[in-house]
Amino acid sequence: MPQGRANRAGDALATMIYAYPSRFTLRTQEAPLPAELLKINNSQPEQKLVSYAADRIRQGQVLGMPTDTFYGLAADPVNLRAVERIYEIKSRSRHKPLSLLVESVDQAEDLSRNVPDVFHELADKYWPGPLTIIVKASSRLPLKVTANTGNVALRVPSAAIPVAIIREIGFPITATSANLLGASECTTAECVRDQMGDRISIIVNGGPTERDTPTTIVDLSGDLTQWQIIREGAIPAEEISQILWH
Repeated sequence: MPQGRANRAGDALATMIYAYPSRFTLRTQEAPLPAELLKINNSQPEQKLVSYAADRIRQGQVLGMPTDTFYGLAADPVNLRAVERIYEIKSRSRHKPLSLLVESVDQAEDLSRNVPDVFHELADKYWPGPLTIIVKASSRLPLKVTANTGNVALRVPSAAIPVAIIREIGFPITATSANLLGASECTTAECVRDQMGDRISIIVNGGPTERDTPTTIVDLSGDLTQWQIIREGAIPAEEISQILWH
């Protein structure tokens, strides 16, 4: 192309970009949006907002969710795509099962089998609260949730928001912590958004969590000689031991 024509074409293009900048910058400016912060009252969750969050979980989305310890990733545990998405979001090993939040001991029993009597002693004393109990999983749960272990980790939280959402859905939700592999757990919605960015679309903002200490985890999936405290957290291991082996 002759130099004069090239210059005129360049001038014309520059004029169009100046006059219609959005037509030429949209592609370069497009970027995934950070997660929406959905503010819900932590002591008296608004039903309309609870329903909104529950609908998103039913649709297969993964939400950031406050509990009574840290913020977690809430999803439908029988939706295999949603479960897989949690592993992708966290870069979590598929060999690690996901813990579940339930609303009651009865719901926990529906998801488990052959629970020992001490399960009820622990649940009666510490639920709702920061105790996670591992038991044999019911056949109702997909193997992906149990990471093919045949066991499930269950807990009734003392936080009102997750309990309200579980009741609205009519089924438990996942509860793995809402942090990336190797990063610290989050006690605020803003921390979750900073870590997750656009990996999740909604974070339920219930304010700071009640505690900044993880749950205590006890494994009752084996026989009496195999019971063990996997992790000491908000509840001292000595207290659990007195109930397990009294």
